[in-house]
Amino acid sequence: MEENLHIYGQTPASAWVVLTASALLAVNGQVCPPLAPRLTAGTQAVSHENKVQCPRESSGQRNGGSVARKRYQQGSLILRGTRVKKWYGRWLEDELQPDGRIIRIHRSEILGDKSEFPTKRLAQRELDRRLAAINSPIYRAKPTARFEDFAEKWKSKVMIHHEGSTQDSDKSEIKAWVAALGAIRLRDISTEVVQDVITLWSSPGKDKRSGKTIRNRVATLRLLWASAKAWGYVTHDVCDNLVLPTWNREEQPSFTVAQVKQIIDAANEPYKTVFWLVAETGIRRGEICGLNVGDVDLNEQAITVQRSRWKSKLKRPKNGKKRFFALTPQLTERLRFYVEDRNPEEPLFLSREGRRLHPDNFIKRQLKPILKKLGLDGAAHAFRHGNASLLDHLHAPMKVRQDRLGHADPRTTMGYTHVIGDDQRKVAEQLGEFFAQVRLNLPKKESGSGDPSSQAAV
Repeated sequence: MEENLHIYGQTPASAWVVLTASALLAVNGQVCPPLAPRLTAGTQAVSHENKVQCPRESSGQRNGGSVARKRYQQGSLILRGTRVKKWYGRWLEDELQPDGRIIRIHRSEILGDKSEFPTKRLAQRELDRRLAAINSPIYRAKPTARFEDFAEKWKSKVMIHHEGSTQDSDKSEIKAWVAALGAIRLRDISTEVVQDVITLWSSPGKDKRSGKTIRNRVATLRLLWASAKAWGYVTHDVCDNLVLPTWNREEQPSFTVAQVKQIIDAANEPYKTVFWLVAETGIRRGEICGLNVGDVDLNEQAITVQRSRWKSKLKRPKNGKKRFFALTPQLTERLRFYVEDRNPEEPLFLSREGRRLHPDNFIKRQLKPILKKLGLDGAAHAFRHGNASLLDHLHAPMKVRQDRLGHADPRTTMGYTHVIGDDQRKVAEQLGEFFAQVRLNLPKKESGSGDPSSQAAV
């Protein structure tokens, strides 16, 4: 419990002032330490005996660094506008700056128009609702930052935990948002501001981007904004109710069995075996490059995918799970040449230079020239789509397809299928039986007439 000490003497303000007993007062004219408790009266006190001096301090200092107001704020209301009158609310709010300083700023927001709040009392209710957090006893100053500064902080704290390939796309998408929102403070970014940026990217011009690219950018913004809310920079969500451009998924290339045979015949070793393995298992190109000799079990006729190569690094496969594949006897026998009498830790497939295959290089230098020669579209991913279609044709259970392709969501697996199934053909035949009963009285085609418009409509 604090005791009150009365120091008598001549002071600038009164005959005496009150100090708390916990005060660590400076002696011989030295100013009180910053963390020492302060004069209750808020004025200078001088003891003639010890020459103790304490300066006046702000309310923010007395609160231990928080300049939050202790009094209740009602704010102020202003009705503005000519055609449409709108209520504006104004109040004071504390901001924590990046350097640790706390400053008080004036905030102003549109509460609504006169039709929403016909009277000042109704507008005041809306303002009170918005001021509830500031008037709360537990209110503290919130940090603030420009979008570009927060983006750099997010990259150093969050993005570093993403996979390397994901980081590349994150950087590209964040760069686009920084170009659009970089100088704006987080708290001033609204859903409308974000919608304006999306509209710019969707409109004809040099900034136009595809629907897929815009959706990817919004997904990355959601990640940043979730961290901004969790760290106390904002309380609102700018990604709610956004209208995004439509994205028509294009049909992805898919190699048929005949096309795969053409590719294998046109390749040289070890790429004949590489393309055969990719077509039969559907594993990704980075996973092919991450295979070691020890991943192949000749006795069990199986192979394990437990790492993937990205650039010059080996990492865990996508979704972080090992995958096991049963191999055909023919492919197992083909792999025997690459497994027997070799160190299990060596890469399974090597380039001409004796190095582990690179996922970009072997596609660019080996597969692409073959596809160009054969007149085929696609790349390594077309093997996976072809494999998925073949599994569907064989009526493989969905769980087997998911495991082999490494998909967490079965909807993704279904998107890899490019065949008309037997069920569809059966339904088409049944529908055809109905319409086959309709008699079509087509006129006889005039000799030498090849104009469809000259024929009568059915």
